[in-house]
Amino acid sequence: MKIGLTANPSKPGALAIARRAVAALSGRADLILSDQASAAAPALSHAPLEQLAADVLVAIGGDGTFLYALRRSSVPLLPVNAGTVGVLAEVDGRAPGLEGAVARLLRGEYFLEERMKLAAQVGPTPVADVTNEYVIHSGRVGRLAYFEILLDGRPAGRVRADGLIVATPTGSTAYSLSSLGPVVDPSVEGVVLTAIAPFRVEARALVIDPLRRIGIRPLEREEPVVVLPDGQEEVRVPAGQTVTIHRSPHQATFVRLGSPFLESLRGKRILPWSEVPGEEGGAGADLPPGA
Repeated sequence: MKIGLTANPSKPGALAIARRAVAALSGRADLILSDQASAAAPALSHAPLEQLAADVLVAIGGDGTFLYALRRSSVPLLPVNAGTVGVLAEVDGRAPGLEGAVARLLRGEYFLEERMKLAAQVGPTPVADVTNEYVIHSGRVGRLAYFEILLDGRPAGRVRADGLIVATPTGSTAYSLSSLGPVVDPSVEGVVLTAIAPFRVEARALVIDPLRRIGIRPLEREEPVVVLPDGQEEVRVPAGQTVTIHRSPHQATFVRLGSPFLESLRGKRILPWSEVPGEEGGAGADLPPGA
């Protein structure tokens, strides 16, 4: 089995976890490192992430690290959390989580989970595909922008807000969630459209059929607007251009060891209900279990 390994060298502890992963895999798999993780084992061969050919890519870091890897590699990704929340990861980088995951990986005790991506164009120019979301945002801090929303080329409405988030179900637990968007199980295919700090407080998020083409057209030509694909970089939207977003023909592939979606969110204060009996202090909070 050929295993690639990448890590975020700027994240505290990620390289230390990478060294443990190298130790756990040595002599048991053909291992190649990305250039970003080369400091974890300088004697091993390494290559740019885009050129890493492997059966599985083990990525160590936080959600940003995983999204970075998914944009540059189509190899099935096993995310290992070395961050704080780490929604995309089910493997904890602390011992014995990492070692147990490596053992199961080598025994073939895993499955592949496909998740939809989104693609976009700014005018006629393609933008990198995303696993989480596109953010279309005012280019000036503290300034609202005015957007027209189009569905399949037909105007659907207008909104004045700091920006708009167009997210996949995977991205529904990221920036969209902080803007009061819904949590969407990744097995449900849809596109979440959420306004960021809208002028109308009652503005609601929408879940849209992924086969529709979503257009976001800035209406104020003198106000700069930018697109952020998965928070990786800013792409300027020229005046008069429309950002068109649709389902990508490509998918993100995750290596999973068995944790279901809702279980992966436990303990992260994301679920819309109390996870501890009686935590909310409501009726029945003092009742014994099973009562």
